[in-house]
Amino acid sequence: MRRLELVSRDLHRILLGDQSIDYVLVRRRGRRGVGLKVDAAGLTVSAPATLPIARIEDFVRECERWVLKKLAQWSGKRVRAVEWRDGETLPYLGDALVLRVDTGTRDGVELADGELRATLRDPAGERIQRAVVAWYKRAALAHLAGRTFSLASVAGLTPPRVFLSSALTRWGSCNVRREVRLSWRLVKARPALADYVICHELAHLRHMNHSRAFWAEVERQCPGYGELRRELHATDHLYRTF
Repeated sequence: MRRLELVSRDLHRILLGDQSIDYVLVRRRGRRGVGLKVDAAGLTVSAPATLPIARIEDFVRECERWVLKKLAQWSGKRVRAVEWRDGETLPYLGDALVLRVDTGTRDGVELADGELRATLRDPAGERIQRAVVAWYKRAALAHLAGRTFSLASVAGLTPPRVFLSSALTRWGSCNVRREVRLSWRLVKARPALADYVICHELAHLRHMNHSRAFWAEVERQCPGYGELRRELHATDHLYRTF
């Protein structure tokens, strides 16, 4: 795969409709066209190293309706950033945990009585986050792998190998080697939503496509999956906070 050399990354502003929009312009040597991305960070424009700014912004204006629509969608999905301190609330299996931080002689994180108790020798924000995320990944592997094996058995399938991913935009994937990858962040969602994602990936063990037969298999494994799919799409931003 061709590597594109980063040349610059600068903040710019453009008028779209009646809105003044800040965007990040990323120039890379070897890039051939202009690309647009809108996410929680806003608008990012990727362009060739030497393409004039006027031509870049002409392209952005041509895509004005799409950009404004996406920015509006993300605006409605903005959530407060997590503060890594004692008393913060964190999502887990569709519920909320209270983070308790204490100083101790050994580092450790455990779940007890609705609290996530982090004991650290040096409880600074970044260290708290690393310890808590490591706990989430352990909890996610246990929960998601267990549900995958159970749901595969109910569906009459040989359980696949289960791995975790750190994907932010893709909750799951399945390949021809019968490997299912699930985003560890799914452990933040209520169990029924994670089950839908798991059933979606298990259906790929029978149909490695998105044909009518595939969706019929998803419905067989997860009746009424459409409601869960819509709920996940509407709330998935809540699970991307860390």
